[in-house]
Amino acid sequence: MRLASIQVGKPRALAVPAGAERGPLFRSDKPWRTGYGKSPVAGRVRLGRENLEGDGQADKRFHGGPDMALLAYAASHYPRWRSELSMPELPFGAFAENLTVEGVDEQSACLGDVWQLGDVQLQIAQPRKPCINIAKYWNRDDLLERVVSTGRFGWYLRVLREGALEAGEEISLAARPHPQWTVARAMEVRLHRAKHPAEVAELAALPELGDDWRKRLGGGG
Repeated sequence: MRLASIQVGKPRALAVPAGAERGPLFRSDKPWRTGYGKSPVAGRVRLGRENLEGDGQADKRFHGGPDMALLAYAASHYPRWRSELSMPELPFGAFAENLTVEGVDEQSACLGDVWQLGDVQLQIAQPRKPCINIAKYWNRDDLLERVVSTGRFGWYLRVLREGALEAGEEISLAARPHPQWTVARAMEVRLHRAKHPAEVAELAALPELGDDWRKRLGGGG
């Protein structure tokens, strides 16, 4: 695995796109505040327990915190998105990820995986449950649904050991305690909880699972 790109961005107010219609995405003409738009950074970037330097979240009820310190997204998704959306210049960071990663995706990343990048240690805490900001940022009504239906949603990482990251670094897998629990499988179980009661209980009991997901699965926290 390799860290292809790093993106950061502070929350800011964005104007409603010109020509956007009133509806599910934009219910008023007022600017909306988001940390969605992120830009690539060169060189080494300091990583704290809950954030990369220069990064932030607008709504901390649903984003950020120790279990969602970093959002990772598979670099392999971009060629397909660029073709499907007819956006050949779609850049890394287009899905609000902090880390764009080569050599791994939702089908191969597992809950509890520990990644080593130099002195830094990261752990996969939970899948990313995408929100409507994906569609709002790109002003495409169907984009959120497409992200979920294609399984290209990304995953969150917690920071086990702070340090600094740099694009181009190799990522080694230091531990894999739950090879049966891929990010893709965890999302499938959450989306179809009624069909998988035994798996819901097993998933909620994983000690590495983020508290937000555990609570939503009914596992306390």
